[in-house]
Amino acid sequence: MSAVRSVEAPLDRGRWTTASNQVAGQLGRHAVRALYAEASLYPKPGLVSPVDSGSHTDMSMATFYRSLVALRAYFPAIARLGATSPDLAALQSLGQRAEQDMLRATAGVNTHRGAIFHLGLLCAAGGRLHHQGMRLSAEALCTTVARRWGDAIRECGRSAPGDPALSSHGVAVVRRYGVGGARGEAAAGFPTVLGVGLPAYRLALRATADPRRAGVHALFSLIARTDDSNLLWRGGVEGLDYAKRCAADYLVGGGALAVDWLARAQQIHRRFVERNLSPGGCADLLGITHFLHACDEQAGGFE
Repeated sequence: MSAVRSVEAPLDRGRWTTASNQVAGQLGRHAVRALYAEASLYPKPGLVSPVDSGSHTDMSMATFYRSLVALRAYFPAIARLGATSPDLAALQSLGQRAEQDMLRATAGVNTHRGAIFHLGLLCAAGGRLHHQGMRLSAEALCTTVARRWGDAIRECGRSAPGDPALSSHGVAVVRRYGVGGARGEAAAGFPTVLGVGLPAYRLALRATADPRRAGVHALFSLIARTDDSNLLWRGGVEGLDYAKRCAADYLVGGGALAVDWLARAQQIHRRFVERNLSPGGCADLLGITHFLHACDEQAGGFE
């Protein structure tokens, strides 16, 4: 079965106008472009980029390309599904099928499980908002996720089968360290993105007019403020604390606004690789940052 057919939402197509399908397509494009912007960014401490594979031995930038192609149909499909006011189980079912498409494309490597969950919810929220005739701003999208599905996300068993929100590593970390993880962030309406990622990205973008530097600045800001479950899994509390200190020191020195921003970021990247650290959770939050920024930029232009 092709990736396109496997994620088609079971909707009454007669209920959809051309404008609605255009909005679903726009949301899908924003999602894929956001994930590409995150994946192609360099330097990113310990993470895969076009330059190297960071702390990962099982994937490369080519793996991410294959994953993105496999997920292109999923995001507009879940936006269309969101317009029908589905429960969380319906969204999870579509997400599970998208995850299967991803794993087939990557030979079993998890590249975008977090994005399937997070951006899937936000695209569904976009479909719901458009159906209600409301503006698709970043704040409205996040609020909709929290109000419509937040309780169900919290109540859903942490190891529920078929839930793409958390990998087995994520489940173990949430249980061991008591952090909120991907599920907690989504249920609360993505407060870390709204309060840290987006402001940092926009500050750096205004100061430098360079999306690359803005992305690096936002990522380091997220690392400094997030209890990243991937860092906890790879390095425990010591690894998480080390990563946070490195990111905080980078920001104190001006972050990506400083003259020596690139050399310092590359040096921290090398340190993360030496320690086998990878802030994958923060990478997911950076992808959401890109997505919400794009939606805010176009909020008045959605049909």
